[in-house]
Amino acid sequence: MTQRILSISGLRGIIGDGLDPAYLVDFSSALGTLLDGRRVVLARDGRSTGNAVRHAVLAGLVATGCRVIDAGIASTPTCGVLVQELGAAGGLMITASHNPIEWNGLKPFSSAGSVFDQSLGERLLDILNRRAFQLADWSGLGDVEPLNDSAGPHLRRVLSLVDVDAIRRQKTKVVVDCNHGSGSILGALLLERLGCDLEILGGTPDGRFDHTPEPLAQNLSGLCAEVTRRGADVGFAQDPDADRLAIVDETGRYIGEELTLALCADYILARTPGPVVVNGSTSRTTADIAARHGCPFFRSHVGEANVVAKMKSVSAIVGGEGNGGLIEPRVGYVRDSFAAMAYVLAGLATGRRPLSAWVDSLPRYTIVKDKITCPREQVTAACSALKACYRDAAASEGDGLRLDWPDRWVQVRASNTEPIIRIIAEAPDGAIARSLCTEAMEIVNAAVQP
Repeated sequence: MTQRILSISGLRGIIGDGLDPAYLVDFSSALGTLLDGRRVVLARDGRSTGNAVRHAVLAGLVATGCRVIDAGIASTPTCGVLVQELGAAGGLMITASHNPIEWNGLKPFSSAGSVFDQSLGERLLDILNRRAFQLADWSGLGDVEPLNDSAGPHLRRVLSLVDVDAIRRQKTKVVVDCNHGSGSILGALLLERLGCDLEILGGTPDGRFDHTPEPLAQNLSGLCAEVTRRGADVGFAQDPDADRLAIVDETGRYIGEELTLALCADYILARTPGPVVVNGSTSRTTADIAARHGCPFFRSHVGEANVVAKMKSVSAIVGGEGNGGLIEPRVGYVRDSFAAMAYVLAGLATGRRPLSAWVDSLPRYTIVKDKITCPREQVTAACSALKACYRDAAASEGDGLRLDWPDRWVQVRASNTEPIIRIIAEAPDGAIARSLCTEAMEIVNAAVQP
């Protein structure tokens, strides 16, 4: 079966099995047509296949008259910042995010430096599906301009968020696992500017991952051990394009991705109160933190574009997703692991307590996540079966199905980037959360069996 996933968020596929050069040219030609042949920022996440993808993409963009600003290897949030900084019509990030090494993909950005919303995504897909490309003649072809300092604008924006001198005085001992992703470039610059005693794991951005790239507990045993061995104050782990951040405390305990947003929100709201937005799959911890600081709290549908749209509509101070994806509007409307690292370090510098104590002061829940392979056309059946089994829960539909009780919740929804159904459950007690997730998995499995 051809491995290619196309949505309003962009394109992902397996190199040699669906993500072939011709299709990459078509996708980038569609984007160049949508952007009317104007200036486009291009970046890639360091995967070993990235340069081959880049050449195909350049062909499509130049053929539609675009002037391509080539940022080289850079993170996804850096690409978004550069679109804003350079006044580009849009951007294109070559990345497959946390997918395995054989995958790659394309993630387009709007002129606002954020991912495509529903309207832009549908327009792009319409051009692609109809092959309605506006190709330039020989005299109107675009060109390519290399960008030498791709990290600089992003670095300056992140440093403006925090008291740099206060952090530098702490000389925080940090281990960061970049896993050979693009985060190693800006990550090293940022942490050195913040005066950290720094050790980088996988610091060469060549995409040759040392471990499975998604920053989950089972993939970060090496980071946990290194934090303990070095006596570090904190461990950070990025995914390959550095828009997600997982955290390890000074004891070597995996804090995970869910609390990345919670820690940042706790620091930010104590100083700048305001509305908070998360998606429907994010832990209640951030909601409780917003309430603690007397701040309005909102949920959006899952998906970065949906979170961003809601953030803009309520003028949110901070937002994000429970996958370690902080969105800080003062840097850009893109998930940003670098802003998250800066805020955690700022919290350590001003809180005068170890990370473990800060984490233990937060409202605590256990969130359990699982997934099953499932065609999108069977998702409705899965949701209906779950709703029928839990008639005592308050049901929220429109983004899969979320079922809420006073002290727990469960959600089932289709992934936008993989042919899977995600099942997420949360409760104050770990055993209850695991039992709820397992039970929901059994119900869903039974509903989607052929």
